[in-house]
Amino acid sequence: MVNYDQAEGLRRMLEMPKLKVLTFLSCLPDAERNGMLINLSASFARQGKNTLMVDAKSSSSSLSAWLNLKSDQTLLDVARQQRTMDSVIKQVSPGLSITKVAHGMQKSLGLPAAGYRELSKVFDMAASRSDLVVVDCELNADDTFLLSSFEDSELIIHVSADPTTITNAYALIKRLNNRFGRRSYGIVVSGVDHAQGQLIFTNLAKTARRYLAVDIKFVGEVPADVHLTRATESGRTVIDAFPLSKAANAFVRMAEKLVSTASQSLRCEAMSF
Repeated sequence: MVNYDQAEGLRRMLEMPKLKVLTFLSCLPDAERNGMLINLSASFARQGKNTLMVDAKSSSSSLSAWLNLKSDQTLLDVARQQRTMDSVIKQVSPGLSITKVAHGMQKSLGLPAAGYRELSKVFDMAASRSDLVVVDCELNADDTFLLSSFEDSELIIHVSADPTTITNAYALIKRLNNRFGRRSYGIVVSGVDHAQGQLIFTNLAKTARRYLAVDIKFVGEVPADVHLTRATESGRTVIDAFPLSKAANAFVRMAEKLVSTASQSLRCEAMSF
């Protein structure tokens, strides 16, 4: 007999074949992490993909704070039947919107098991409205995700050339591997050129393969670019403010690669049925 949690996992697999959820675990400070997620999400929207950003962080300077989301614009409010779904999703620009899982959370919400299941259902409902979902996430102290829905998503780890972020990225992969078993991870590198990004990825991939038997894949890199800083300071995305800059081109390439990968995965899933 299939238990409830297994049934929930099967339901997500069967009912949500048309979307791709990308869950980001960043090893960088808030400002760099937020800049990465906003610009990449905006690149998806520019490609005609209806994109939803979901803030699942406990930080006071998280993605939703940057984009001035109100404290009662959360999926938890919908789960508690205090708000409608439309009222908790804020449109940032055409094709791009944002919501938050819960306000003022401290990694674990302290809900009963049924409450987390209901919240995961609400997340799935919100996600089903979009072509792509970008989740800004972190692990709980016990190496679980805030919502079980995130476990089924594409996991992408964000690093830079700073050795500390690379060490932290490997530690994240190890924690996830110990908790959920072997799976693949995507790697995004900030502040480097292509050669540097490839080198960082290659070294991390060799270590993960040797000690964890885990495969990781290179999603792309974003070079250090003054245009990215200027765009962020003006409250705009770099692809909007400086569309011909190196950073803008890097975000477009990454978005195209991820969209292409998502399309290939969906075709494989359809063929398997």
